[in-house]
Amino acid sequence: MEARQRKPGGSKANTAANGNAISTAASATTTPSTNADTTHPAPPTHTKYKHAFPVHTNPRASPLSLSDTTSPPSFFGFRNLMGLVLVASNLRLMIENFRKYGILVTLSGSQVREGDWWWFGVLYLLTPGFLLGAFGIERLAAGFAVARRGRQDGIKAEDKGTAGEVRRRHAVFSLATLAELHAVIVWLKVCSYAFTNRDLRQAYITTTPTTSTPPLYPTAPYPTNITLSNLTYFWWAPTLIYQPTYPRTPKIRWDFAIRRAGEFTLCTLLIYAACAQYAVPLLQNSLQDISHLHLFNLLERILKLSTISLVCWLAGFFALFQSFLNFLAEIMRFADREFYADWWNCCDLRSYWTSWNKPVTRFMKRHVYAPMVGRGVPPPLAQLITFLFSGLLHELLVGVPTHNILGVAFLGMVFQIPLIYLTDPLARMKGHNSRLAGNLIFWITFCFFGQPVAALAYFFAWQAKYGAKPPEWPLQQWGK
Repeated sequence: MEARQRKPGGSKANTAANGNAISTAASATTTPSTNADTTHPAPPTHTKYKHAFPVHTNPRASPLSLSDTTSPPSFFGFRNLMGLVLVASNLRLMIENFRKYGILVTLSGSQVREGDWWWFGVLYLLTPGFLLGAFGIERLAAGFAVARRGRQDGIKAEDKGTAGEVRRRHAVFSLATLAELHAVIVWLKVCSYAFTNRDLRQAYITTTPTTSTPPLYPTAPYPTNITLSNLTYFWWAPTLIYQPTYPRTPKIRWDFAIRRAGEFTLCTLLIYAACAQYAVPLLQNSLQDISHLHLFNLLERILKLSTISLVCWLAGFFALFQSFLNFLAEIMRFADREFYADWWNCCDLRSYWTSWNKPVTRFMKRHVYAPMVGRGVPPPLAQLITFLFSGLLHELLVGVPTHNILGVAFLGMVFQIPLIYLTDPLARMKGHNSRLAGNLIFWITFCFFGQPVAALAYFFAWQAKYGAKPPEWPLQQWGK
């Protein structure tokens, strides 16, 4: 009887012990230590009942539900995966290209005629003559300004500056782009040199330089800045804006300059190899599709060419703005080296055009946009005129070396205008999706349609004019 009476008591004791054990396990998981993970509690290790501890204790969101989670996850692994996919896909294209065409990158394919080298040297050496002409004009104007101020101190005067204009027909092909680019740069520098000195000259005649000029300029007041050494420094400085003085670094870091020169050389070789091995065969195979307007085939060619053009564009950007301009700035001890901003993060096209090429942007703002606004032109109209002027320069830089002024580069700039007004609201919106949409519009318009279409158009026009087997222009056979 005593044994039978003990069983109920023992059963109650066991039940209580079970409850205490489970509650102990629960408390062990719901009250973690300071080093434990509160969102993912660790299972108990010293309890008897390991299958009963609670798991779902707190409300949690899925990592990719960005609107529900307070701490979005990192996409570091996905970025690595995308990089590997790009490498694998492009490696496949490289193998396919090699099996189909072999090695096309040879020095024999880049031969330049002897006459082209001679004309290139002549053009390159003659182009700085415009700077020397502007320097002579400014020396004469400075002499007249000094004499006039001596005779009529305090009398207002108006002096018109003179700017040179570079117009030249190039008889070269392979070196035409470099010669023309140098000519355009010198022309823009001449304009800035003339306009800036005109304002400084007027300020010198009418008022005291220390009260009318920027704080940086009194270290070289007008007309002491009109020297050949001052002009030569401006000629080689990595800027299109003339100032009597610039911020300077204390010394030249030769290791920095050598690294930038090496980067420029490697990027240039990469661009040449990509064009010779991949772009030229693809462009050659597109000629008949353009002649007969096979739109589906052209779309496929454009998508193929987009990868090559993107590689060449990014390599060219890095070679010019990061490597070459920093190399030149280091040699010249030029301290202001903001040649570009983070344009790859732009969520609207207006920000891109004002951040990817700072030297040109500053020239347009200082010598084209600001003078128009100062003369009463409405700012939106002044922006439009400035943008169209930039489009004309793009057309000349592409059309003159290819001997075809097609207007494609200019129209490409014009078509950017509605996209600018389309993406402006996206930049003002708050949130990740609007910025993502604007950035995608920027990349799609430039990489997948803008540059490949322009490359196809100018290559076709060149082949139609100078090719061994010139293709027919689209719709030409319909007119026969």
